[in-house]
Amino acid sequence: MAANSNTKLTIIATKGTLDWGYPPFILASTAAALGKEVSIFFTFYGLRLLLKDTNALKVTPIGNPDMPMKMPMGPEWFRSIDWAPLIPNIVWQIPGIETFATSMMKKTIANNGVAPLSELRELCQEAEVKFLACQMTVELFGFDESDFIDGIDFVGAATYFEESNDSESTQSLYM
Repeated sequence: MAANSNTKLTIIATKGTLDWGYPPFILASTAAALGKEVSIFFTFYGLRLLLKDTNALKVTPIGNPDMPMKMPMGPEWFRSIDWAPLIPNIVWQIPGIETFATSMMKKTIANNGVAPLSELRELCQEAEVKFLACQMTVELFGFDESDFIDGIDFVGAATYFEESNDSESTQSLYM
């Protein structure tokens, strides 16, 4: 889709967990559908969103104190309970709890008809959203360019600033 010449959006993605992977792709695909020229700069942990396989991404409940914890199955009264305030923080440190929280989040996503992360990412690529991977972070964390999906540019921070210089707005998603 051709973008309007005066509408450009840049997004910075710094977190790479399953739950924090959705905002940059949802915002980018929506902006692209509205005719904006969009780029996402993936840096630090956000790089994980560009790995070929996103199935290993997990939810991290201990780092998300405001995350509602509703069960995606059972009777309506049971599904309406927000368990997060009822569960002591120590529970989030029990081995296997991230795997449990991740499976519940994936079930909730599927139950609500939300596309999997990989599909949202593909949607962005089809809409010509530019994926900019921070080269310094790739090197810092010992990744190889072959670890990532096709169609991304490996760039430095200076390239991001050049990209965002004439942007109508920059959304910094520190997830």
